[in-house]
Amino acid sequence: MSDNKNKYFEMAHILSEALPYMQRYDDKTVVIKYGGHAMGDPRLAKQFAHDIVLLKQSGMNPIVVHGGGPQIAEMLEKLDIKSEFQNGLRVTTEETIEIVEMVLAGKINKNIVQGINDAGGCAIGICGKDGNLIVAEKLEKTTLDQDSNIEKVLDLGFVGNVKKVNIGILETFKQSDIIPVIAPIGTSDDGQTYNINADTAAGAIASALKAKRLLMLTDIVGVLDEDKNLMRELTTEKAETLIDNGTIAGGMIPKVETCLKVVAAGAEAAVILDGREEHAVLLELFTDHGAGTLIK
Repeated sequence: MSDNKNKYFEMAHILSEALPYMQRYDDKTVVIKYGGHAMGDPRLAKQFAHDIVLLKQSGMNPIVVHGGGPQIAEMLEKLDIKSEFQNGLRVTTEETIEIVEMVLAGKINKNIVQGINDAGGCAIGICGKDGNLIVAEKLEKTTLDQDSNIEKVLDLGFVGNVKKVNIGILETFKQSDIIPVIAPIGTSDDGQTYNINADTAAGAIASALKAKRLLMLTDIVGVLDEDKNLMRELTTEKAETLIDNGTIAGGMIPKVETCLKVVAAGAEAAVILDGREEHAVLLELFTDHGAGTLIK
């Protein structure tokens, strides 16, 4: 048998094995938080766009929510606008929020849309202000003062928390060929623009839609155990225990907490997966192997 024929048989075998997974997700909503290295690497970005189109073609309803922290920092530096940080969080001033909205809802959003359209899909870029998709309020954050040991409030400016998600516009898209690409910018009841963490926005949207899956693409392999080995699956109870005993720490805590909220809201599962791995989304949805840590 020729090498070409072997290759074609292998392709047919892969497609045949993927069928049960495609049937499992048929007409189901999958929210994908897209950011980090996967978004910055042109080769991975192209693969991601093709994978999202494949999800839509297979009968799924993919919704992409993207970040853009490094691109925002780069633009602020170009414009010589200083960034102030409080406990590792960027303070978003009135001047900064204009740049954040321009970068997220403009350049980044439209680049992702163009990539999906170039791959044969029909993507439309929106932000949380469109159709009042994301109604936000000022994020209240407190920290413990190391000197006085007294809790104090951090003023992060126009950093927002999701108050409500109006899913009507997304339900309309679901009935069409459209793939929504969402920038995490929200608006308050009185029209104030807020910058929202992309993980938080993706989790809120997945919760409101009771999505089949929330996929959070990161720059690490997933959640690691005490010996730094990847945990393929976690129950919500186990995840909470690992947060309490310090195994899950640092920047992984808010990601896991977002997943826990989504599952509590009615999603079947949430997954933290390695966006640096080629076709990570397809590996997670269409194989038994998966590509990260599944929390259910």
